[in-house]
Amino acid sequence: MRGKKLIFVFWGILLTINGFAQTDRFEQRYSLLVSRLGESGVGVETLIDNWEAADSLNPKVYMARFNYWLSKSREDKVVQKYQKKYLGMAPLLSLKDSTGVDVYYFQESFYDDEGYGKAIKAIDKAIRLSEDNLGYRFAKANAYIAYEKGSPDMALAYLEELIGEFGHRVWTFDGNKVDNDFLADAMQEYCYSFYSLGTPSSMEAFLTLSEKLSSVFPQKPDFQNNIGAYWLVGKNDAKKALKQYSKVLKKFPSDYTAIKNCIIISRKDRNTKQEIKYLKMMAQYGPEKDRISSQARLEALQKK
Repeated sequence: MRGKKLIFVFWGILLTINGFAQTDRFEQRYSLLVSRLGESGVGVETLIDNWEAADSLNPKVYMARFNYWLSKSREDKVVQKYQKKYLGMAPLLSLKDSTGVDVYYFQESFYDDEGYGKAIKAIDKAIRLSEDNLGYRFAKANAYIAYEKGSPDMALAYLEELIGEFGHRVWTFDGNKVDNDFLADAMQEYCYSFYSLGTPSSMEAFLTLSEKLSSVFPQKPDFQNNIGAYWLVGKNDAKKALKQYSKVLKKFPSDYTAIKNCIIISRKDRNTKQEIKYLKMMAQYGPEKDRISSQARLEALQKK
């Protein structure tokens, strides 16, 4: 009986090894096919179907299916606008219309709802199978941003939900455990994405996300500076922006971003006394190039 048990155990190990080898071959074939034909190329879906049949608990299968449907549902079109920047993009080219006014052309992506829905369903399955893997979480957030563009309601709600899980999991990315610095940096990228879109809705999402993150990461001045940027750029309210940057500097007196923006606001308002105050801070804390230029500007202002 002991011999039979050992045989069964050994046979189970062999099956596991063969299973790993089989799924590795699928992954290699998938990578090769995608490199040649793209994520929704001919034969990709069939390969994913076969891969899932062989290894249905592998989250990489559903990441591949997510990429397939996201790519397949996307259609890129050239759109014309009477503005130099659109959704954070620079134009492909510009021409003049019959009245001599500049018209700008941008490439914009649009998504078929049915295919996009299948992509989200696939990434949700990948997340369920590997809940601590941030790569899958980020993929879903990115898909929301790409789909919603200038009105990132679902993207904001999803990121807020994700932030709520911080501190309750041991997160990984690319197979490595990540720390709070990584999480903060990643979230700042999403803040920047909302800011870059430049629409009223995206700017409000930028503010909401930044405010939430400033409470989650109180030792990170970036999110508090974001609030200043919201007032300075999003609302063109230099007074409120200066107030926010001043709050940052009370807590982080050497913060370059806050000092720099305070100098810009002071100069724009032609408030020499105020500018001198922040130039002195830049001369003390800034990088060498800024220290030198700030000192020169100080000397010029103090001679007047």
